[in-house]
Amino acid sequence: MKFSNQLVISSLAVFVLSACSSDPSQRRQAKDDFEYLNTADMQEWTLPEGVDVQTYPNYQIPEGEFTGGIGKEVDIRPPQQVLELIPGARAERQNSETTLWLLRKEEMDKVWQTTLTMLSERKINLLENSENRIETDWVSWVSEDEDVKIGSRYEMTRVEANNRYGFKISLIDWREGGKEMPVSTTNKERYNALMTNLVTARYDLDLREEAQRKAQELVKTIPITMGTDRSGFPVIIARTPYNVLWPRLPEILNRMGFTIEGRNQSQGTITAKYAEPDSEFWEGVGVKPYDLQGLNYTFLFGDLGNRTSINITDVNGKPVEEQILKDMVPVLAAMADKESK
Repeated sequence: MKFSNQLVISSLAVFVLSACSSDPSQRRQAKDDFEYLNTADMQEWTLPEGVDVQTYPNYQIPEGEFTGGIGKEVDIRPPQQVLELIPGARAERQNSETTLWLLRKEEMDKVWQTTLTMLSERKINLLENSENRIETDWVSWVSEDEDVKIGSRYEMTRVEANNRYGFKISLIDWREGGKEMPVSTTNKERYNALMTNLVTARYDLDLREEAQRKAQELVKTIPITMGTDRSGFPVIIARTPYNVLWPRLPEILNRMGFTIEGRNQSQGTITAKYAEPDSEFWEGVGVKPYDLQGLNYTFLFGDLGNRTSINITDVNGKPVEEQILKDMVPVLAAMADKESK
């Protein structure tokens, strides 16, 4: 699903499950026929006189005037879920509206500002932008699940209840193929959730960028020394968390003469081919070349909390000699320092 006018939903914000059919209507409708619509109206059961009637409420059909779609009007797509990407926020869906509840006003202010930023970045025009209310102009959606281009308008408001601060999103107008139509419950629920996900995804992006910025500030210089692993074997110790060191490794190893051929972050492994740098490199680092005889090596990284262990094995899976690890310590430290600058 995507927006027109450069409004594209990120992969974090929208997941729409659809069938393999190329017909949008078939993605929304059941595959069986609708013969049940031709069922004759039920008639009251007439009992013979003198019969003692016994009824069981378990199977009693409710009486009243009920509204809702039937047949092809029934939308079988799974409901759109609100992505829980704002720490401490709780999503409440009531009367087809979505409200994000937060515990502190400062959090609410941040969500409100994030919403304004997201709307501006996606070039969504605002008809009202006050302290406690936002009303958008028409937002266009293009979806493989819809037969025509969809348009919707939103109201976003601040609410307070029980010492909590809420951010409520409500779809207030709807159109299909350029024609305004009543807002159905299904569409309201679905497209309220989609707009809410745009807000939560943008908030999550800000959090991740801020965390990365702080991490980079903390590890401008990475202390690297020799140490031992849990079994007492010699390893290189980088005094920085594994998830902080990992994205920096390709550049660090490339500077050391290793060409990366494979990476697996969950297993903590990097396979690489070694070509010894020229003499100018070693003169710049101020150490002698380490004695690597082979071409292919595997780097093994261990997550030790606030530290990362580094070991190296050759093509046969045998750990390299301890002296090679010691010779690599100053080179790793110099390359990590150069990469951070």
